[in-house]
Amino acid sequence: MKLKLEVKPFSFHLLKPIQTSQGVITRKEGWLIKLQDQDSRIGWGEISPINSSELTQCKKILTKLGSSINKENLENQIKTWPGPIGFAFGAALAEINLLIGDHSEQRWLQVSSSAVLLPNNELELLKSLDSTLENQYNDCTKALTFKWKVANYSNEIESVLLQKILKKLPHDVFLRIDANCGWTRSQAKEWAQELHQEPRLEWLEQPLPADDIEGLEELAQYIPVALDESLIKTPSLRQTWKSWQIRRPLLEGDPRILLKELTNKTRFRVISTSFETGIGRRWVEHLAALQQKTSTPTQPGLAPGWLPISPLFNKNPKTVWEAA
Repeated sequence: MKLKLEVKPFSFHLLKPIQTSQGVITRKEGWLIKLQDQDSRIGWGEISPINSSELTQCKKILTKLGSSINKENLENQIKTWPGPIGFAFGAALAEINLLIGDHSEQRWLQVSSSAVLLPNNELELLKSLDSTLENQYNDCTKALTFKWKVANYSNEIESVLLQKILKKLPHDVFLRIDANCGWTRSQAKEWAQELHQEPRLEWLEQPLPADDIEGLEELAQYIPVALDESLIKTPSLRQTWKSWQIRRPLLEGDPRILLKELTNKTRFRVISTSFETGIGRRWVEHLAALQQKTSTPTQPGLAPGWLPISPLFNKNPKTVWEAA
């Protein structure tokens, strides 16, 4: 079966920069895709890489594809492509095959809450913490979780800041600490010793470099450890890592795999944004809503407050397409 392919580039600036293991992100760019089959069924996808090398790879693949694609060949090629372009075409095929979407039995789900990503700057961080607690803590319909990215300053500075944060947190509010692969084993051990009896700690996220699996496994015996970058670098860990997995659908490839996991209520998954348009966001929110139906529900990481207001982030894919 032949599929018609249309491609549109997009770009936007974040409202504020964010520090990641790939560096500081201030801007996102990529492509939206629209696949249409011979029965006029349409599937939408988004190619939204984080780093420049994957952006280049995806551009080369798109250039070679052309406007008419054999569906069977496409299914085979997806498995060999970088994660961001694998996501886009897997997502579009899922809609065309009626695995998900407005015309399938599995309609799009939404989530109404997210973990709160704190700013890096100490003054802004504490101000954001106070403001969120004041405005959201008494809303008993939502759990409240904060995410703090560390390894940006010295251990001494961040250790003092940790105590200030813990002093402000109520007993039923949770904290995720993300080191972005930035600690040594000795640093991670120091934090684990300080926090291993802290009930408000949800997990340490990627405390060690992505390829230090031995160190991560050793640390996970002592304190909850969530993998993020390791799962992108070594995808086989998605089948073997027993603790929390930070899953970023737009980076990891064909989303039908994760859709199946969460439909089967697989435990210890958490869904995280890659700062996507409304087309990708439909998938992020749907998977997050499925995650909350498992036996280990938790807040997704949607980074509220980082994206500008624009039709590019609308839930209607046609609106997003027109805005690009």
